[in-house]
Amino acid sequence: MLQLANKRILLGISGGIAAYKSAELVRTLTKAGATVRVIMTAGAMEFITPLTLQALSGNPVHHALLDETAEAGMGHIELARWADTILIAPASADLIARLAAGMGDDLLTTVCLASSAPLCLAPAMNQQMWAAATTKNNLSTLARLRGDALALFGPGSGAQACGDIGLGRMLEPEAIAQQLADRFVSGTLAGKQVVITAGPTREALDPVRYISNHSSGKMGYALAQAALEAGAQVTLISGPVSLPVPERITLVPVTSAADMLTASLATLGQCDVFIASAAVADYRPAAVAEQKIKKAGDEIQLTLVKNPDIIATVAHHPQRPFSVGFAAETHDVDSYARDKLERKNLDMIIANDVSRQDIGFGAENNAVTLYSRHGTTEFDVMNKTLLARQLIAAIAQQLKAQ
Repeated sequence: MLQLANKRILLGISGGIAAYKSAELVRTLTKAGATVRVIMTAGAMEFITPLTLQALSGNPVHHALLDETAEAGMGHIELARWADTILIAPASADLIARLAAGMGDDLLTTVCLASSAPLCLAPAMNQQMWAAATTKNNLSTLARLRGDALALFGPGSGAQACGDIGLGRMLEPEAIAQQLADRFVSGTLAGKQVVITAGPTREALDPVRYISNHSSGKMGYALAQAALEAGAQVTLISGPVSLPVPERITLVPVTSAADMLTASLATLGQCDVFIASAAVADYRPAAVAEQKIKKAGDEIQLTLVKNPDIIATVAHHPQRPFSVGFAAETHDVDSYARDKLERKNLDMIIANDVSRQDIGFGAENNAVTLYSRHGTTEFDVMNKTLLARQLIAAIAQQLKAQ
C-alpha cells in the first residue's frame, strides 16, 4: 500500500496538456497521507485552474512570486523550507531548461533555488523535444549539480496529444506517487534497533504543579519517523507532548526523568542506536508534597536535587549502543557541545542555539551542528522533518564506518 504519511510534498505544475493529470496526482498523494501544497506556473494555469487544485489539496495554490498568497502567507522562502520533497509534474522542456540555467524568474524556479529539499521531475513533452540534444544536456547539467537529490520519474512512451508516438508522456499519477514513496525508504538502518527519547520531562512539586521546559518533542518525533523510513525498528520514549505517534513506531510514554531513565535502560542489550533528543529536566524537587501547596507569604523556598544524566548513563553502560546526544544551549554552543561529547562518552552530539526565536523549542524549523570525533557538520535552517532525515543519514553513515 502506498505510504506517504506525514510527508510534505510541494507539487510544481508547469505548462503542458499533461497538467490535467496533476489533479489526480494531488488526490493520490493526499489519499496516501501526504500534505500537498501546489505551485503553478503561468503556463500551467492555461490548462487547469488553481481552484481545482486548491479544492483537492485543501491548501491555497501559489502561482506568482509576489502575490498575496505567497508573500503574506508562507513566502517563497518558507515554502522552500517547508517541503520534504519538491515534485514537478508535469516538468516541461522549458521548465527543465530554466532549472538547469539556475533561473529564478517565477515562483516555482525561485523555490527550487532556495530549497535544499530533493527535486523530483516527471517530464512531459513532445517526443522530439525529449530526444533533443539540448534537453539531454539540460538534464545532465541538473544531474551534475544536484547529484542524488535529483530524481526523474519517466517519461513514459505512447500516443501524445500532438499525434506523435514515442517517449515523452508523463507517467500516470499512481506510478509517480509510488516512485516518490520509494524515495523516502533509504534502508540505511535496515535491521537496526533505534531508541529515541523526545519531548520534555515533568518533575512534580505537588499533585497539580511541576517543573518542566518548552520542548515540543517535534525534533525527536521527526527523528523517529526518519529512522523508520531508513528501515529501523524504532522505540520512542516520549515525555508529555501533543503530537501524533508515527505509525509502526513503539511508543513508551513517560513523565519524569526517572521514568525516562528506567525506560531507556530497559532497552539496552537490544538497542543498536540511542538518540537522546529529549529535553530532560536537570533538577527535580527533593520532596513532592502529597497535597497541593497552598499560597502563603510572598516567597517560597524549594530544594532541588540533580536528576540522573540519561545519555551519559547509557553511553557508559557495559551494553552501550551507538550513543547520540543533544545540546540545547543559549550561549557558547561550540564549547559546551565539545565538552559534552567527551565527558559523556558520546559518538555524536547535535547542538543548537535555543536562544534564537526562529528555531528550536516549539518551532517548525531548526539549525544544528553535528559533532563527532571525526569532525563537525553544519546544517542550516530547514524544517525539522528534512533535518531529521539528514541527521539520520549522517548517523547511519558513521555507524557503518565503525
